[in-house]
Amino acid sequence: MDRLLHLARTLDELDPPRWPPPGSDATSLVRKVHALRRVPLGELGPADLRTLVSQQVALPYVLPLAVRLLLDEPMLDASFYEGDLLLATVNLPASVWDTFPDLGTRLRTVITTLPDTALAGLPRGATEELTRFTAPTGPRR
Repeated sequence: MDRLLHLARTLDELDPPRWPPPGSDATSLVRKVHALRRVPLGELGPADLRTLVSQQVALPYVLPLAVRLLLDEPMLDASFYEGDLLLATVNLPASVWDTFPDLGTRLRTVITTLPDTALAGLPRGATEELTRFTAPTGPRR
């Protein structure tokens, strides 16, 4: 199924069951994730996708959107620094990438073409994370 065909629908609609409202003692991150599940997929921005990917929420719908952005702009600054969406994405468990091998292949191709200068501003350890993801055996955690 092409997950990008559902851009007018929300994660609550596509990824049942609908989540109940967060509790009164919920953290701001929990409240944010709950709110993002009610936003149509086509309206999710890079920062929203980074949050959802980092929290591993509804990845069958969120990951294709994130990778689509990364194929166009791999070093996209979603929230915190250039490449933050990329790092959140490549740090997903290997089992996620086993489910989406075509997305992983396309993302690996883009990463391997990045110039060293593009990687220079990434946080410590990021280059190793990218190298692990692009290794011939793929991401293993």
